[in-house]
Amino acid sequence: MLSLPVRTDSIGKNKFTSRLSTSVACLLLLLTTACNQGGTKSAQSIEAVDVNNAVAASNNISTLRIGYVGSSEPTGSLGWAKKKGILERELQKVGFQNITFARFPNGPDLNEALVAGQLDVGSLGDTPAIVLKARGQETRLLRISQFNTTAWLVAKKNGPRSLAELKGQKIATQKGSYMHRYLLGLLAEAKIAKDVKVVHLMTTEAKAALERGDVAAYATSSDLGPFLKSQGFPVIDSSANHKGLSGTSLVVATESFLAKQPDFPQKFNAILTEAAKDLKANSEEYYQYHAQTTKYPIDIIKVSFPLKQVLEEPLPADGVKLLEGTKKFLVSQGLAKSDFKLTDWVVNKQQR
Repeated sequence: MLSLPVRTDSIGKNKFTSRLSTSVACLLLLLTTACNQGGTKSAQSIEAVDVNNAVAASNNISTLRIGYVGSSEPTGSLGWAKKKGILERELQKVGFQNITFARFPNGPDLNEALVAGQLDVGSLGDTPAIVLKARGQETRLLRISQFNTTAWLVAKKNGPRSLAELKGQKIATQKGSYMHRYLLGLLAEAKIAKDVKVVHLMTTEAKAALERGDVAAYATSSDLGPFLKSQGFPVIDSSANHKGLSGTSLVVATESFLAKQPDFPQKFNAILTEAAKDLKANSEEYYQYHAQTTKYPIDIIKVSFPLKQVLEEPLPADGVKLLEGTKKFLVSQGLAKSDFKLTDWVVNKQQR
C-alpha cells in the first residue's frame, strides 16, 4: 500500500479517536474501496436506493443506476434535472424505464460501488475519480459538471490564525476528497507538510471536533466553510487564493455500461446541459431547492455555489486545465497509482 506524504495518527484517547481509528487506518484516498465500520458492507451506507435490488436489475438495460456524493438529493445540474423531471422525461424517450439514485457519504464509497458493478453512472469529486481511474478501473469521463469549487481551511476558536501557527498541530479533513487534495497542496506550498499531522474526519463531524478542540483546523467543503465562518470559526485559507487547488465535480460511467449504451453520453450530456441552462434561468428557485436539500441557509448556498461554476458544456477548456493539474499533483504525490491521458479517459467522440 502507498503511504501518504504526511503523517497520520489518532487524535487522543477520547470519543473522537474511536470514530477516527478505523477510518485513518483505511487511508481512503489510496483505496478504490472504502473501509467498513464494524465489518458491515459499505453498500449499507447507500441511502437512496436498495443496491441489492439495483444489482438484480442490472441485466435489465431499462434501469439506469446513478450514484452521487452529497445530501438527501443531488444538487447542481444533475439534481435539477431530477427535480424538474428533465432526466426522467428525456431518458424514457430512449428506453430507460427506471432511474435509481444512490447517495454516498464520500467518493471512495461511491468508487467501491462502481467497482462492484452496483452503479452505471457516478457523480463525484475529481480526486476519488482520478484515483480510481489511475488504478486501472474501466471508467469513462462524461462531463465536468462544476469547476473551481472552493475548499476552506477553518480553525478552532481561540486557535491558530495562520499557516505558520499550524506547525505541530493536528489538521483533519475528509480523505479521498478534493478538500484533502487541497490541504496536501497547501501544506506542500507552505513547506510545512512534515510539521503537521493530518487525520481523517467526515464533514459531518467537523464542527463538533473544532468546538471540542480535538483538531486545530479542518479543511472543508465549499458550503461548510462559509457556514462555519458564519458560526464564528476563523478562516485561515481557501483554495480561491491558490491557483490550481480548487476542485472539479465529474460525471463518470463504467465502460461495461457504455458498451451496451454507446449513445448514452451524448444524450446524458444534452440533459445536463438543458438542466444547467434552466437552473441559471431560474436561479432563485434553484437556490431554494439547494438550500432545502443541504439544510444550509440560502445566503451560504449563494456564496458556496456561484452559478458561474455550473457548466453548460461537457468539457470546458478551463475545467480540463484544472483537472489536468489535479491529476499531475496526485501522480506526483504517489496518491494516484499511475498516470494516464485525460483524452484517453474521455468518452470517444462518437459517444459525446
